[in-house]
Order: sequence, then structure tokens, then C-alpha cells
Amino acid sequence: MKTKAQMLAALGAVLTGDATIATPDAAAAAVVASPTQGPARPQHPYVGMWVTADGRIRQELLANGRYDEARGARQSAYQGRYEVRGTHINYWDDTGFTADGTFVSEDELHHGGMIFFRQR
Repeated sequence: MKTKAQMLAALGAVLTGDATIATPDAAAAAVVASPTQGPARPQHPYVGMWVTADGRIRQELLANGRYDEARGARQSAYQGRYEVRGTHINYWDDTGFTADGTFVSEDELHHGGMIFFRQR
């Protein structure tokens, strides 16, 4: 059992974003806690910016399980949460609609009839 001081130190690390919490399953990915970005979420290889070939639609998958999509000059046109399971992604927009997609490779996402490429 941890002492009160140990628990407070662990809580302080989480609140400052200095904590990395490993899941008990050895096959599971690391989980990172961040007080400014929401609850801890399992990491996956698809976090980052995804862009259509013409650059008109830009979708950022954030490490906290949220996404922010820009369309043309309209920043944050759509925002919401997402979940990745294997190569499948499900979206839940803050306005209530849902969508999904498939990562066909590490650098290509098919979603909503569009093809996105990872921006590096």
C-alpha cells in the first residue's frame, strides 16, 4: 500500500503531465496522461496530421483521442472524438454525427469517400 506522500507525488506527476502510466497487459501500448488534453488514451501509430492530396481537408488526430478537421480556410470545421481499433477508426463529432474510416497503410487513410495522406 502506498503512503499518502507517494500518492500525492504520483498525482502531482499526472497533473503536470510528467506521468506515463503503463497498462498491465504487456501487449498493450503505453498510456499517457495529460491534464490539458483530456483523459489518458492508448497510443497508436496514426496520431498526427492527415491531409487530402489537394490540401483542402486537413484532419489532425490528437493523442488525447480528439480530432480537429479544417476544410479550406475554415479552421476547426469539425471537432470530436475518435477511437482506433487495429486499422479501423470511428469518429463521433461534437455536433452528433458519426463516421468511420480505414488506414490502408501507415501513411494512407480512407475516410468519407476521401483519401488522406499522413503529413510528415
